[in-house]
Parts: sequence; C-alpha cells; structure tokens
Amino acid sequence: MSSRAGAVTLLQQPSLHVLKILRGFADPHIVIVSRGVAYVTDDGRGQLVVISLRLRRIVGRVFVGGGAHHMALNGRRLWIALGEHASEISIVDVSRPARPRLLRRFSPGFTAHDLTFSPDGSRVWVTSGVGDSVYALSPRTGKRVFSVRVGSAPQHVVFSQRGFAYATSGYSSRIVKLDPRTGRVLATARTPYGSFNLSSSGGLVVTTSLLNGRVTEFDENLHRLSSVRAADAARAVALTVW
Repeated sequence: MSSRAGAVTLLQQPSLHVLKILRGFADPHIVIVSRGVAYVTDDGRGQLVVISLRLRRIVGRVFVGGGAHHMALNGRRLWIALGEHASEISIVDVSRPARPRLLRRFSPGFTAHDLTFSPDGSRVWVTSGVGDSVYALSPRTGKRVFSVRVGSAPQHVVFSQRGFAYATSGYSSRIVKLDPRTGRVLATARTPYGSFNLSSSGGLVVTTSLLNGRVTEFDENLHRLSSVRAADAARAVALTVW
C-alpha cells in the first residue's frame, strides 16, 4: 500500500510480480486478508474498502468514521479504531464481505490505538497510545472487562501459539507477558528504547525498535535470546518458522 500515491498493489506469490494496482484511495494504511478478500482502511476518507483477491478489484466500501486506522477481525465482526489516537471505535458486520455494514460506533472511555482479538474470541484487546494501560473489552458489549498497566503509551498486543498475551511499551522499554483470561502479569523484560511493534510464532517473541532499529528476540518466558541493529528504524516484523 502507498498512502502517498493513494494506491493498493496486489502482488503474485512468490515472484512478487505486480498483478494489479488499485487507485482512488485517499490514504490506505492497514490491511487484513481473510477468506479471499482484503479489508483496507482508508484513513483519509474514513472508509473500510473491500478488495476481492480473485477478481482483483474493489467490491465494497462503507464509511466507518474519519481516521479509520488499525482494525481487528473476528469471524463476521471487524473492529476499527478511528485514528492512531482514537476516541471512537467502529464495529462493522462483514458477514457479506461485498456489503460491509456499519453496526455502531462507540467511545471505549479511553484513547485507543491498536486492537486484536484473543484467540478464542472472548476479548478484544485494545492498546492506548497515550495512557499506560492495555484494556480487554467484551466483544458483545464493548464494555471494559479488565485493564493492565504496561508502561508509557503501550502500542501493540500479540498472542503466542500457546495463547499467552504479550504487550509492549516502547517509551518505557518494556515487554510484558500476560494471562489472557485475567490480565495478570506473568513475566516482564527490558527492550531497546522504542520497541513498539512485535510478533510471535514458533515459541518466539520478537520486537522491533522504531527509534534505534534494533530487532530483539525472546523466548515465550521473555528470556532474551538475541538483539541486533537491523536498520536506522525498524517498524513492523513478521516471523517465518520452518
């Protein structure tokens, strides 16, 4: 995706040959792929855009609110934070992907940044880019179930294959391991300053620092395994295990 060009590019695997460039976006930012479609938030237009990967074209749009940014999908429901520092969250019905339908918008009672569903779908975990806590909400009511203090402006949460939750605070140089049912802190570790993004797979948890480019690897109990400087700034990270 290119927010500057207002375009989304579809690539062939594994050659990365360009299949189609879809234009007409104001500011495409986040994508989730599921069941043959790609859901894209267009921040500038406040839209959720649905792309059919088979047809290679846009098949649906719905206005969800200005600043539509991070999102999380659980079956037929898509939750979207309206901005990187969002005061509202939109819930969209995607049971018919070509006809996405806005169900409601609500204020969670705090400033939201990113969202993710727990593996069993029983909670929606929401981070705050300005506070010090991560919140677990009911996916049915949107009400707070519990919150956990992680550190200054926690940004992201991921789940390991064994179901544990991990949250980072880049400004506090901290990562925590959490019980997904109660939010109890099970372990903590120091991270390089600015380690906001993280990923987990194959018994590993990896963070990347946007501010100094370090990529740091932990085991599931947050024992540090390695840390290397990969670039001047490292944003997102994905793991492949073979």
